Amino acid sequence: MTGFLNALPGAISQGLIWGIMALGLYITFKVLELSDLTVDGSLCTGGAVCVMMMVNGANVWLAMLVATLAGAATGAVTGFFHTKCKIPAILSGILTQFGLWSVNLAIMDMNPTVRVDAEKFGALVSSNFVNEVKKGRMAFYKHPIFVVALLIIALIAVMYWFFGTEKGASIRATGTNAHMARAQGINTDANKMVGLMLSNGLVALAGALLCQYNGFTEIAMGRGAIVIGLAAIVIGDVLFAKLFRNFALKLAAVAIGAVVYQVVVQFVVSVLDINTNYMKLFTALIIAVFLTIPNFQGKIFKKSRKERSHA
Repeated sequence: MTGFLNALPGAISQGLIWGIMALGLYITFKVLELSDLTVDGSLCTGGAVCVMMMVNGANVWLAMLVATLAGAATGAVTGFFHTKCKIPAILSGILTQFGLWSVNLAIMDMNPTVRVDAEKFGALVSSNFVNEVKKGRMAFYKHPIFVVALLIIALIAVMYWFFGTEKGASIRATGTNAHMARAQGINTDANKMVGLMLSNGLVALAGALLCQYNGFTEIAMGRGAIVIGLAAIVIGDVLFAKLFRNFALKLAAVAIGAVVYQVVVQFVVSVLDINTNYMKLFTALIIAVFLTIPNFQGKIFKKSRKERSHA
């Protein structure tokens, strides 16, 4: 248990970073109701662009901005396949993700792994900062939890504002009922394109932060990212669906869901001492359990309501 408590700040830090990725996935999965698998590739794209720019002397903020734009470009490719080539969304994402493997390798100069020294290149977050702050060698506001939490708050504020605008509302209408939206004169294809770009831009931003935190980027870093993102969305929805009705709070629930997921994973690894090779199976079980909970809750609620009516 001591090992788990010591590892908890790191787990929360990573959970918040994955929470940014989950916010991006929320746009396609919940707002647009599209199954986009591009994220497994765009996460790595963000990390690759960020690391390569940093090691070549670029400022960390500029590197993160360009990484976000690169992620948005991957979303545009998927959007082009889906809206212009009329390829189903899930297949469009698979095609883009498949091609990004080679693109990401090219960005990384054909090196499967590229390392970045946090202190040397001025990283915004790093796993080393967790211990440095704990030991008093670094100011508290440089702790990854503090930095990423502030970034998430800012992102949620911007997303809340944007989806309250006319354009944002039309994107939400596209996801709710595309046929009705088109009948109202809304360009649904353009909205899907914008949504996919925003989604993968946020995913790439998470990749840029994740590579800084880990101190390296690797070609396989995005593998299974969509599963973690879905886990965060599902967990957040199950835990806070009845409490959080406001759109901003729903976004916050997604980020909290990512933190809960990482804490549970850390608990399993540290306390239950399960082999990490079984983590993908464990993740699948976590998602299955949280997807099943609402069904049981509904049955229990109906049963109790019937009992009260017969009483």
